[in-house]
Amino acid sequence: MQNITILGATGSIGLSTLDVIRRHPDRFSVLALTANTDVKRLLEQCLEFQPRYAVMADEGAAKELRIAIASKNLKCEVLSGTEGLVRVASLPELDSVMAAIVGAAGLLPSLAAAEAGKRVLLANKEALVMSGHLFMQAVHDNGAELLPIDSEHNAIFQSMPADYKTGTKPVSVRRILLTASGGPFRDADPKTLDAVTPEQAVAHPNWDMGRKISVDSATMMNKGLELIEACWLFDIGPDDIEVVIHRQSVIHSMVDYTDGSVLAQMGNPDMRTPIAHAMAWPERIDSGVAPLDMFKVGRLDFEQPDLERFPCLRLAFEAAKAGGTASTIMNAANEIAVEAFLDERLGFMKIAGVIEATMNAIEYQQADSLETILAADAQARKIAQEIITNKVVY
Repeated sequence: MQNITILGATGSIGLSTLDVIRRHPDRFSVLALTANTDVKRLLEQCLEFQPRYAVMADEGAAKELRIAIASKNLKCEVLSGTEGLVRVASLPELDSVMAAIVGAAGLLPSLAAAEAGKRVLLANKEALVMSGHLFMQAVHDNGAELLPIDSEHNAIFQSMPADYKTGTKPVSVRRILLTASGGPFRDADPKTLDAVTPEQAVAHPNWDMGRKISVDSATMMNKGLELIEACWLFDIGPDDIEVVIHRQSVIHSMVDYTDGSVLAQMGNPDMRTPIAHAMAWPERIDSGVAPLDMFKVGRLDFEQPDLERFPCLRLAFEAAKAGGTASTIMNAANEIAVEAFLDERLGFMKIAGVIEATMNAIEYQQADSLETILAADAQARKIAQEIITNKVVY
């Protein structure tokens, strides 16, 4: 029986994780559930899974949840804020942490889980994008176990040699082929993209994701973040990673070996597959995902990404090569720009412009401490907000 904390229980990854747990009550016990502000859904989850702890990132939401928990006579302690998230990510009786909080907000609790030597099921790519060296050092120094949840990174992990451990590139690996669907605008006339609405951007053709991640997929910044994450997870440089547009999202990524072999992991586009793989690793368990019907798939297509259509992907390559706080700054500016786009304060094609202008405005530093990383994040958010507010040249 594994005790598990789910950071971000009400999001798409959290819901899929709970679905896998629901299928295996003899293997997994929910110790803690966390959410940002969705009191109603977290209360429903607490009633079903009976965790010992529940955490709301928002203090007002935590007060509301405490009242609701008390009215149901549940034995569940309600915590709040970053302090509460860090606590439930590092409890002594805890075995695994599903790190599924979206964005920079997930960094500190994910890092706390690594520092506590837990099995970290990492769905929060920003943790490595912002603090790759520090995070990987925490994993190694504290004997933590790091298993990737993103379908692409999990596919790469599965395609690595049997004795592979995260953070060390096997000598037999030549490169990584990181697949991408291309998002909803892969065939759109670039002249029409200025008029893209939030509703159009979040309508992903293959995956069911949250709004922020869906916009990142539409701009291909999501793939840029995954590129940087892959560099840290698999100890490989950005020049040894090739992004491949694969429309069907059936091959989730590939590993190219020095002998000419290319190993791929395939499956239906359903996040329960990588979640179940990581939760039970090195065993395999039922995830609830339907078997892949190759005859229904029919064909597999591959294309090179157009960096003019997807400038965010170009910026991510540049940040990966620059190192230091470059990716921290890029990520912070992207979060601000995407929020502004979803609030209809910024055009879709202006997102990359805000990110690039922010990156050009700040001098990169060595990302050698958490203080430096958080300071760069805060500075980038401030400058990106100013760029949007003042409508500086994008």
